Amino acid sequence: MSIHVGTDQIGTTLVVRLAGELDHHTAEVVRDRVESELEKGEYKNLIISMEQLSFMDSSGLGVILGRYKRISQLGGKMSLCSVNDSIRKIFELSGIPQILPIHDTETRALTEMGEA
Repeated sequence: MSIHVGTDQIGTTLVVRLAGELDHHTAEVVRDRVESELEKGEYKNLIISMEQLSFMDSSGLGVILGRYKRISQLGGKMSLCSVNDSIRKIFELSGIPQILPIHDTETRALTEMGEA
C-alpha cells in the first residue's frame, strides 16, 4: 500500500509517473502532489504514466477524473499512458476511454500533446 509519484516538465506538459498502488490509502498523496505542481502555473497539459502502477481502485478513478476536470478548467489537455491490462479493464468499464485518450507509451502521449 504505497505509491511513488514522480513528476517531470516537458515543455508545457506535466508528466506524472506513478509506481505502486493507487487506492484509498494513497489517492490523497497523488492528488496533493499533482495539485501542488499545477498550482505553479507552468503547465498547460497533463500526462499520467502508469507503467509502474500495479493496482488501482475507484479512489484512483476519482483522482484521475478530478485532475481531468482541473486541467480542463485551465484550458489544457490530459491523457493517460502505459496502462497495464487490469487497469485498462477498469478504465473501459468506467468509460474513461470516452473521456481521456489512452496511449501505449509516454512518447506517443507526448507526441499527441505536441511536445515530442
